[in-house]
Amino acid sequence: MVYLLAVVGAFTIAVLLWRAFGPERVGVPSRSATLAPDDDPDFLRKLGEDQRRPRDTPEE
Repeated sequence: MVYLLAVVGAFTIAVLLWRAFGPERVGVPSRSATLAPDDDPDFLRKLGEDQRRPRDTPEE
């Protein structure tokens, strides 16, 4: 029983290490990685344009 528990524990540690340091996590993030809104230049440009544009409908 102790050997079975040791094997399961070793497998669990191996999976956790693979998930933490596997090939997806190493190196430069891919271009398809999502950006936070404050890091996205397109979002910031659109936000600036929206702020400069006068509103068409009056607020009530």
